[in-house]
Amino acid sequence: MQIGIFAKTFEGTDPQHVLKAVAEAGFACTQYNMACSGLPSMPDDISEEEARAVAKASATTGVSIVAVSGTYNMIHPDIEVRRAGHRRLDVIARQCRTMSTGLITLCTGTRDAADQWKEHPDNNTPEAWCDLLDAMAVALDIAERHEVDLGIEPELANVINSAEKAHRLIEDLQSPRLKIVLDPANLFERAAPDEQRRIVASAIDLLADRIVMAHAKDRNPDGSFATAGKGVLDYPHYLGRLKAIGFDKGLVTHGLDASEAAGVANFLMQCLHGAGP
Repeated sequence: MQIGIFAKTFEGTDPQHVLKAVAEAGFACTQYNMACSGLPSMPDDISEEEARAVAKASATTGVSIVAVSGTYNMIHPDIEVRRAGHRRLDVIARQCRTMSTGLITLCTGTRDAADQWKEHPDNNTPEAWCDLLDAMAVALDIAERHEVDLGIEPELANVINSAEKAHRLIEDLQSPRLKIVLDPANLFERAAPDEQRRIVASAIDLLADRIVMAHAKDRNPDGSFATAGKGVLDYPHYLGRLKAIGFDKGLVTHGLDASEAAGVANFLMQCLHGAGP
């Protein structure tokens, strides 16, 4: 596995500056965000020059771009907001290969109109599921045209709020372009150690053939998010289960301050060396 971090963890609007900070903190790969190029995260345009600058920074720093963030609320209650997200997804997808990556990460969305990461009771309705299927069909058409993959993440606050729902979506859509980004801290809030391990192992086993990136953050005992290694998540178990399915791609941390980055890189490397099998 390659150890990585969200590029947006570090301040800066120049990809060379940002990816240099990623490398100096001890990471080999990154999930890029267009904000690191001085653009909105979901821009209305990305020039060839801006896209090439990302690839050049990757080449000169040795930090591979494992994905670029393309998150928008795919089931927003206002269909015009969804359509704007689709247009901007196309902008990113069109320049992915130039930026030297082939994966865009998505947010499957929520009915909350103000915050795409906030849970809403209507997320579990048949109407929300149908809207997601429609939105994913548009997104997958974009992905196919530009020859990129799309990574969705089971997330308690979104319509895909479990590994089982993610698997159902894969079965419904039948697209090889649809991949999984797995973050175990998004699969539970509070759980006893044995239950936590069962949830994580079950998710990895169920989605094994679609997992293209793993995330690394943590949970505090009260259910709030924590920096990787500072909470209750059993990292040796998590990484051991990833190794057991042959996962050898990016393990990307986020939800931390830049000042914590080097320490988290060291923690993850130690866990990887100690995790079975």
